[in-house]
Amino acid sequence: MDRQAAQAAAVIRVRNLFHMLAYAFSALREQGYRSVATEDFDNAAELCAAILERGVSLQLKRGLGQEYVSRTEARSSLRGKIEVAESVKSQAILRRQLVCSYDEFSVDTTMNRIIKATVALLVRSDISKARKKSLKKLMVFFADVREIDLHTVDWNMRYDRNNRTYRMLMAVCWLVVKGLLQTQSDGTTRMMDFFDEQRMSRLYEKFILEYYRREHPHLSASASFIDWVLDDEVSDGLPAMRSDITLSARGRVLIIDAKYYAATMQSNFDKRTVHSGNLYQIFAYVKNKQIAFERAGEGVEVSGMLLYAATDEDIQPDATYRMSGNRISATTLDLDRPFEEIRVQLDGIADTLTGPSTQAS
Repeated sequence: MDRQAAQAAAVIRVRNLFHMLAYAFSALREQGYRSVATEDFDNAAELCAAILERGVSLQLKRGLGQEYVSRTEARSSLRGKIEVAESVKSQAILRRQLVCSYDEFSVDTTMNRIIKATVALLVRSDISKARKKSLKKLMVFFADVREIDLHTVDWNMRYDRNNRTYRMLMAVCWLVVKGLLQTQSDGTTRMMDFFDEQRMSRLYEKFILEYYRREHPHLSASASFIDWVLDDEVSDGLPAMRSDITLSARGRVLIIDAKYYAATMQSNFDKRTVHSGNLYQIFAYVKNKQIAFERAGEGVEVSGMLLYAATDEDIQPDATYRMSGNRISATTLDLDRPFEEIRVQLDGIADTLTGPSTQAS
């Protein structure tokens, strides 16, 4: 990679982060978050802090989530199961106590612990004093919630009707813990300007998919698997093909691979080209999908698109190729523009599925 590509970076307005999160998590479109949507933020930490501030306030009005938590402790009064061996080992009997194990319905849940620990991170970071003060006031209601080591958290959580209001809060906490804050060698918390590439890539994909699901219900939008078209039944060892976004309407299919990279193009011998791996991947998706339709006798046009988040590079991908009868394009979405301009571009992509055919003959 040349020096220019190495120094490149994806560029995004902080306010657009809120719009992306709002599409990715429908809870942010509720009335309670309208004040957050109109605020200007200096950095992503301030945005996350504002979302958590509002979200936790709303959760407190509903009531903090509770669940049965296992306790084992020395007690003067009996409760639950007596742990005889532990009572002897800890010499609790000498203090006229017994070690008991029992389940307690408590707010000391894993999700509440994560919120408390994440807020503690944000309070130590570079956010406004007013926001820190507000978050600290909210934490008074978490007095019965214990500490948790965020490095040991299993983020693969299960949600049901009792805790579904925590889904978005956990997602924001995950973004803060994994991508926004880093601890330096001296123990202080260093603020990053934005989430790292891995975290933003996942958010970017989910945002685009949910945008089309919400704003273009006439289209079928999904992150669907694509089957390999094989000449026999041997498929052992083949990787799964799953598109980021597949849009379908009126006998047309558009497969979109959403890419959030520091550099939108690769450099070989001072020549800037589309990332070869990305192009091979989208080509495989399109051709296997097209051949599957043809074998089934369906006259469906399949096209593909590499949709990169624009960077500050001088050269950005903007080309359409016709490959073996299919249209494949590589272009960028500028997340540093006003959101209405982003909306226009995304709507224009959707319109290609309902307008005149542009497929290769």
